[in-house]
Amino acid sequence: MIAAGVTLQRKAGDTGMLPGYGWPAIGMGSHCNSSSVSVAAHTFAAEIPDFLTEEECKLIVHLAQLKGLQKSQILPTDDYEEAMEMIEISQMDIFNLLDHNQDGQLQLKEVLTHTRLGNGRWMTPENIREMYTAVKADPDGNGVLSLEEFKQLNIRDFHKYMGSQKVKMSDLVRNSQHTWLYQGEGAHQVMRAVRQRVMRLTRLPPEIVEHSEPLQVVRYDQGGHYHAHMDSGPVFPETACSHTKLVANESAPFETSCRYVTVLFYLNNVTGGGETVFPIADNRTYEEMSLIQNDVDLRDTRKNCDKGNLRVKPQQGTAVFWYNYLSDGEGWVGELDDFALHGGCLVTQGTKWIANNWINVDPNRRRQLQFQQEMERYAGAGPGAPGEWTVDKAYSGVHLEL
Repeated sequence: MIAAGVTLQRKAGDTGMLPGYGWPAIGMGSHCNSSSVSVAAHTFAAEIPDFLTEEECKLIVHLAQLKGLQKSQILPTDDYEEAMEMIEISQMDIFNLLDHNQDGQLQLKEVLTHTRLGNGRWMTPENIREMYTAVKADPDGNGVLSLEEFKQLNIRDFHKYMGSQKVKMSDLVRNSQHTWLYQGEGAHQVMRAVRQRVMRLTRLPPEIVEHSEPLQVVRYDQGGHYHAHMDSGPVFPETACSHTKLVANESAPFETSCRYVTVLFYLNNVTGGGETVFPIADNRTYEEMSLIQNDVDLRDTRKNCDKGNLRVKPQQGTAVFWYNYLSDGEGWVGELDDFALHGGCLVTQGTKWIANNWINVDPNRRRQLQFQQEMERYAGAGPGAPGEWTVDKAYSGVHLEL
């Protein structure tokens, strides 16, 4: 359960709500009632048992199996080294990028925060030390690279080393399979019911919820995990939201998923492990470097889930609901909430099934409103109009006895 007093957001009274849409009254019929809701302080997050029925959970799993699942992250390709060499960035720029505190030295944890962008492998302090040894990067063996030591290195040696490593699925940031299920008009009645229930839970307007991503269904087999991450990306002037990019017709060098709200559903009871962990929930401050202390990386959900501040045990039918952004103080989406960092703990026994409903909102209000207007125009254009993210209606009429 999410205990009272556990929060992610540290701004009192700042829940990041869109204008006119406060956190809901809990009366939602048999699927959500006040006696079954555990709410964190400042209403950052809510754990809601029995949000889905057992039959609904089984149906969603079955629909996902009918649709077919794909690996959520694939193993690195053989052309990794070639791709890395095509990136035009100077050695000095790389050093400055890695040197988080700008003290002229690279500590292990500074390097670790950026190696996630490498070939998809989750790097540990031991991995970094092995790499240093292989490419002779740390002559004095103190685990710290000075600027002078870094200048002596050939960056290609790092790329060659990374490309030569045998990588297993358990070495990746994420080890799972997933698929997407359509929830729009004409979808299976259970899929529509879940979306309507999410709309009532979040009290967000239909024009936002209906044009958000489809339902993602994820399966973690024994040994599956997802290291701690953010569901949404940071918002910079040069960043575009995936859902509004095409409609806005603006060029941007970077693209990210703008997921204002996450509603996560547990679709089965997990025999062992598989908790959802929020490593820094209720911390007074956030500092990226503090996530790694004495070789303990709080983001590592295969090793250190037990050290996270908040863990939610999977219970079939339970929903967990949280915000990924703070408010801008003017009734719209503001900065990313760093305290929403979360991950999927190692499944030690059995299989874990979850689903994610993400509500997409562009922090740029003008782009979001333009997107909604275009979607409404498409919706009124008749058959064949691209009104949804995914026009997967193949299972709209499926009836299953489970």
